[in-house]
Amino acid sequence: MNSEIKLGLCNPPEPIYLYVHQGEINGESYCWYRYNITQDRIIPVQQKGLTGYLSELRLTTKEFKGKDNLKLDIVVSADEIYIVRTGIETNFAKTFLLAVSRVQDFSKPLTIGAIPGESNVVFCRLYDAETKTRIRREWNPNADWAEIIRTFQTKLEQDSNNNKSPISP
Repeated sequence: MNSEIKLGLCNPPEPIYLYVHQGEINGESYCWYRYNITQDRIIPVQQKGLTGYLSELRLTTKEFKGKDNLKLDIVVSADEIYIVRTGIETNFAKTFLLAVSRVQDFSKPLTIGAIPGESNVVFCRLYDAETKTRIRREWNPNADWAEIIRTFQTKLEQDSNNNKSPISP
């Protein structure tokens, strides 16, 4: 990559975590937020879309109220590294996984949209960032989520290997 390094004050190159949750603070509604752990404060994110390159899917176990909860981490490379974290059993995770299973080429940017539903429900809509076309797949509550994740990781690995330029001596 031939990118210019910006000199001066900046944020350290740590990923930005976005958590999926529909809420409202001071009359402003949001579908995802950042969390400032030192201040124990939710920071709503007003934008409903995130455009970048999907680089990884991870399953992470986090403790919440004394129980282990399985989370889906969607790693997106954009102007920064973003990690969208959501429960594996949420509508957001399932609608994301169904849509991403239709993607054939991960070397192109995608837009992940956080779409509010009823109550606290948030759905995911996935778009081809270049054509702005929505990527859809029929709802299937019995989909093999683990297989979709494995297939995604295999495709991503293949795309990564195909896009590496040969090293010249």
